[in-house]
Amino acid sequence: MIRLRPAAERGATTLDWLDSRHSFSFADYRDPRHMGWRALRVINDDRVAPGGGFGPHGHRDMEIVTYVLDGALEHKDSLGTGAVIRAGEVQRMSAGTGIRHSEFNHSQTEPVHFLQIWIVPERPGLAPGYEQRAFAPAERRGRLRPVAARDGRDGALTVHQDAVVYAALFDGAADAATHALAPGRHAWVQAARGAVTLNGHRLAAGDGAAVSDEPRLELAGDPAGEILLFDLA
Repeated sequence: MIRLRPAAERGATTLDWLDSRHSFSFADYRDPRHMGWRALRVINDDRVAPGGGFGPHGHRDMEIVTYVLDGALEHKDSLGTGAVIRAGEVQRMSAGTGIRHSEFNHSQTEPVHFLQIWIVPERPGLAPGYEQRAFAPAERRGRLRPVAARDGRDGALTVHQDAVVYAALFDGAADAATHALAPGRHAWVQAARGAVTLNGHRLAAGDGAAVSDEPRLELAGDPAGEILLFDLA
């Protein structure tokens, strides 16, 4: 079963420096039909204007994954981390027992576009932590490249949950990838940009799809796109 979540139906937060679209309930956007999918709690599609950003604020007991699509995002946190996350890079911040951080557009002239993802951890009270890594386009083109996983497979970031996050780029219909979904597993596919097909369903930028009872997922560019696939318990 594949249930589509069209981009146009997402919640929205619009400020003078922020254009954010919420696949699931977040902040002032509340919809009991869309509270998350399995351990996946938040997918925010954020565009931040030059110089804009989120001032210091706190989180607890959440795995926060940031996937930058365009531009650069400046991160600072109470662990002492200071980093710039650029297009093609992925960050994992475990909030655990408590962490404060800020996120600002690193540029004064160009916007930054990123997906921020929250995954509920397997247990509360974990130690806060931070990881960041770049994944070259060649690693993601025409294949599902793990970028976050509980076992840190193939150099992926580590998340404290029975989940694997894959990223893929498809430059055309000839670029295709398949994913076997084990019995009892579920998936969420998020079209980050462009357009792709998922088992015959077309997903344009911002569209998502909840997947259950589908043993095989077939993905291809339609004609070209970028996706994240979440394999979830």
